[in-house]
Amino acid sequence: MARMSDKQDDARPGPKRWLSAPAVALMFLTRLPVRGPQVELAGAVAAFPLVGILVGALGGGAFWLAVLAGLPMLACALIALAVTAVVTGALHEDGLADTADGLAGHTAEDSIRIMRDSRIGGYGVLAMIFSVGLRAVALAALADPLAVVLAMVAVGATSRAAVPGVMLALPRATSTGLGAAAGKPAAADTWFGIAVAALLGLALLGPVGALATLAAATVATLVIAALARRRLGGYTGDILGAVQQAAEIAALLTLAAVM
Repeated sequence: MARMSDKQDDARPGPKRWLSAPAVALMFLTRLPVRGPQVELAGAVAAFPLVGILVGALGGGAFWLAVLAGLPMLACALIALAVTAVVTGALHEDGLADTADGLAGHTAEDSIRIMRDSRIGGYGVLAMIFSVGLRAVALAALADPLAVVLAMVAVGATSRAAVPGVMLALPRATSTGLGAAAGKPAAADTWFGIAVAALLGLALLGPVGALATLAAATVATLVIAALARRRLGGYTGDILGAVQQAAEIAALLTLAAVM
């Protein structure tokens, strides 16, 4: 009973939850050896952009080191994405692959069953190939190591800030699974994370770059959310991973085009 009481206390809005949010977000969204309280992920959504900052910085740093080693730009980009995948355990890529396979189902029940299957089908494989390929091309096009670091940090934060927006706007498609267990985020926490990501983008990318990435990520998020609502009736954990990936792909491609 005491443990349940502690869990409920940690989930309530207030300084205790806000201070624990970064550890909880890192524990759920990365494979880093971080320990946090056993609370719903929704209580930590305000810290999602912070996770994106860290993951983006590590990937950008890997790109910079690869450039210093004299590797081709595309190889540098692939190394940067490999580092981010290792840090996150390819959590979002897996969600994108499962979503691509699942949305091909004839009914919502078929789609959810397919998404829960550990095997990856043709659509899922293609989705991961396009995800890695498009992001690598975008990073290679930016070329300058500093520009890549700034882009990966800003886009990492923006794409992860999009996830709580879908959690807040859509119902849960099932009563089980990671999406259901994550809980429902507070509107204030969701908008705080979005504001942090927007301000970070403005500081790192300037007005044009920030507006371009935010607009691209928003459109990609709305597309995935609309598909999830129409095909599944709501979101699942895999849908949330697909949202992050789609937002990141769209933002990086747009940034490569305008910078």
